[in-house]
Amino acid sequence: MDWIIRVDTRTGNIRKDRATPEELGWGGRLLVAKVLLREVPPVCEPLGRHNKLLFACGLLADAPITTTGQLSVGGKSPLTGGVKESNVGGFAGKRLARLGIRALILEDAPVLPSLRVLFVGADRVELIDAPELKGLWVGDTFRTLRSRYGKDVGLMAIGPAGEMLMYGAGVAVSDDEDTQVRYAARGGLGALMGSKGIKAVVVDDKDAKQPVFADKELLMKGARALVEGLMSDPKTENRHIYGTPAILDLANRSGLLPTRNFSSGSFERADMINGEYVRGTIAKRGGEGRSGTGCVAGCAIRCSNIWPDRTGKKIVASVQYENIALLGSNCGIGDMDRIAEMNDLCNQVGVDAIETGAAIAVAMEAGVIGFGDAEGAKGLIRQIGEGTYLGRILGNGVVVTGRLLGIRRVPAVKGQAIPGYDPRALKGNGVTYVTSPMGADHTAGNAFETLNTINPTGKERQVESSRMLQVRAAMLDSLGLCLFTRPPIRKNPKMLLDMLKGRYGRDYSIGDARRIGEDCLDAEREFNKRAGVDETVRPMPEFMQEEALPPTGAVFDIPMEEMAKVWDVKLGEDDI
Repeated sequence: MDWIIRVDTRTGNIRKDRATPEELGWGGRLLVAKVLLREVPPVCEPLGRHNKLLFACGLLADAPITTTGQLSVGGKSPLTGGVKESNVGGFAGKRLARLGIRALILEDAPVLPSLRVLFVGADRVELIDAPELKGLWVGDTFRTLRSRYGKDVGLMAIGPAGEMLMYGAGVAVSDDEDTQVRYAARGGLGALMGSKGIKAVVVDDKDAKQPVFADKELLMKGARALVEGLMSDPKTENRHIYGTPAILDLANRSGLLPTRNFSSGSFERADMINGEYVRGTIAKRGGEGRSGTGCVAGCAIRCSNIWPDRTGKKIVASVQYENIALLGSNCGIGDMDRIAEMNDLCNQVGVDAIETGAAIAVAMEAGVIGFGDAEGAKGLIRQIGEGTYLGRILGNGVVVTGRLLGIRRVPAVKGQAIPGYDPRALKGNGVTYVTSPMGADHTAGNAFETLNTINPTGKERQVESSRMLQVRAAMLDSLGLCLFTRPPIRKNPKMLLDMLKGRYGRDYSIGDARRIGEDCLDAEREFNKRAGVDETVRPMPEFMQEEALPPTGAVFDIPMEEMAKVWDVKLGEDDI
């Protein structure tokens, strides 16, 4: 992956630069952070001409290693005002890496409103006018592009929400069958793509050259060890069978499941939306329904699914824990078919299901519709796609929704909706939400894995744990590895060192690998500091510090001065 492609969306000029030696050490989330810090004015308008949108491949993305099809999409976030990287599956990321492209960077902004497709191939990169795609839902966009470019291309696109520059808009990425729609959902990056006048990116790797690795035998040794480690890990089997909805029961029992706008941590209909129910219903209905599918080609974990209706026809792929929690229990909705329909509508209009679910629940608290009104909620999502006044309010996220509807209880940190883990009952996540440069993001250092080792409602060890979790997440995001590869890598970090040495030809220590994550966080934090967005500016919402959360009765009570010490935590040389 030697190339960095820059597309000037104002002039149409396209430049293909060979990555510098320094840039060759950057990948995925780290590359996003470094380029933003180097090239984007931190105080610029997120949707103005000075911001940049990056599609960055992980350091191991071009290697035949499980899960490395993950792609980092990033820029200055319209929601948080700071750095944002959103990690996404689908088949486009691997194809970019096969083309030898380390990063694709969209720069500047069109002078006049425009809508174009960016075609990226082995022998040409081209901007193509595409006014006929205006206003199309994501599924229709993918079908139109398939008819033009065929089955064997990677596709990324925005929906009407991104075209209308809504802060809750994401970037959709498809698989080759257009069965699963994956999302770089968080942070409003779909609006950033819309501000560049780009409706879709098409990646054609059919004439790609085979990558050259420093030591392929060593690389494959590490890759095989990773697969073996995943297959021997009971968590992998659980994720394969039940998918991420398996989390829901434990979240509910632990009292941290967002329910009715974060007013409770448990939901009375949890058994109708949990992992067992999802798997059992998919198996019973059959047809197009599937459990144990992958979000990227060659994934050994395969934690995704296809949810069918009662006739076996697909409603959406995939239903994940976060979407069930925010669109379901958080809105008082306990019907999986209705949740799946809401999920699909979010995918089609092009908005983050987490941000949208949080915004709808705030609208429910404001009396726009009642809690539990699934048909009303679906109507609200359709309004986002239509761009009605109310739709534009909701499509711009939970903070805007709360402000304009007069609701004080808004579950957000740094302007971004809190995901499916209430920080009062999982305080480690609260530390991450507040201190992470990403704001409230469950992928930035999720403490859910510490439930059995750290008292989730206590204060002890939460800061230290958050530091390690944040570093590890940043490292994996920079390598292009799924966060679910953590268990075997922690158990046997040598496999990771073998993969890195096999790919790049130099020795790596555990400390070297970990410093990839540390460097990433340092760059992100510096960008946010210059942008005026740090952990002291927008802390935990007051209602979470004051309102006891049933059933645990917990409040978020870790002082800011204690959380700020996260950056002073010293990790051991062998910690990873």
